[in-house]
Amino acid sequence: MSDTQHVAPFGDGAGWGPPPRIAQRMRLIGPVVLSLLIQVPAALWMTVRAGHHGPPGLLTLHLALAIAGPLALLAARRFPGPTVAVVTAFALTDLLTTPVPGPPYIALAFAVVGAVARGAMVWAAVSIGIGWAAALLIGTLIDRLWFPGAIVAVTIALAACFAIGAMLRTRGARRAAMQAEARRRQQSAEERERVRIARELHDVLGHALSQMNVQASVGLHLFDKDPEQARAALQNVKNTSKLALEEVRGVLGVLRDGEAPLVPQAELAELPRLIAGLTTPGLDVELDDRLGTSAPSRAAQFAAYRIVQEALTNIVRHSGAAHARVVLERHGERLVVTVSDDGRGFGGADPVDAGHGGVLGMRERAGLLGGSIRFEDGTDGGAVVVAELPWGRAS
Repeated sequence: MSDTQHVAPFGDGAGWGPPPRIAQRMRLIGPVVLSLLIQVPAALWMTVRAGHHGPPGLLTLHLALAIAGPLALLAARRFPGPTVAVVTAFALTDLLTTPVPGPPYIALAFAVVGAVARGAMVWAAVSIGIGWAAALLIGTLIDRLWFPGAIVAVTIALAACFAIGAMLRTRGARRAAMQAEARRRQQSAEERERVRIARELHDVLGHALSQMNVQASVGLHLFDKDPEQARAALQNVKNTSKLALEEVRGVLGVLRDGEAPLVPQAELAELPRLIAGLTTPGLDVELDDRLGTSAPSRAAQFAAYRIVQEALTNIVRHSGAAHARVVLERHGERLVVTVSDDGRGFGGADPVDAGHGGVLGMRERAGLLGGSIRFEDGTDGGAVVVAELPWGRAS
């Protein structure tokens, strides 16, 4: 019989007002106290007024029902359906046994509203339907006089209780949906942040480890033949690891410091330092900076720096190139970054399909700024990576 589903119909206590737990208690106890304040004094007054009109036991029953109905509301939060059924029975008994008409049984109104608001619509409808039919039928059998105006008024009042309960349930469902959406967005934002951090660490550590591996291999190869070159290679390992540690600290610092920028802001001015760490006997890297004194936005600079870093890392890992070239230039309101080499190239394959995992991060960086990136085979061999990013304003 129950169609109860948990929806917070009366709010969750967030925002203005008392704490959630206190607010929940107030919403539970408030109807009980209000019903007692209305029904008990009225029952006492009618008991005194009735006096000789009814037996003492019946008047005592009337007073007991005035107390029992409100107290039954204490179970409304956990058992809204059974509560409305019990309170309806109390109200029906009170209506049929009271010797003197009094104020309405307020606890019934609260029980109906609470049941509908908490999803026990079937309980409320069946209980009120049976109670209303029983009142008319039994009242006729015991010669209870029902005024048509009173019947209409009570019917309208009960319908209003159902409407109020439905409104509260709709509002609660809407609030629950908004909270669920807010949680989903928060989780989505956290997931994006995790992906961003993973991408930063991949770019920093992937580049550094590749360089350290290459330089260490060179050092081992030249250790006996050319100690000076071996020493230079080991010095490059040290410099590369130092730079990587600084960048990792920058990424982790973002997590610790809420006042820090969303990402560590590497700039194009740091490209010479990056390229210097790539210099080995087997690879020469040239930087052709055609930007002059103009500078793109910090976001564009950071994306360009990471794209160059990943492109050069892929050259070291996969191309077997002897020469690489990085060109920075401005075309209108676009920053154009070109990284080319004389290695084996892509062979017409998509570099993502070829297993160059950092390429996906490069595409994401360009796409997040509204830019684009393409991967081509050079006309004279080798590979070419061209990224176009919105110029923006330097900050």
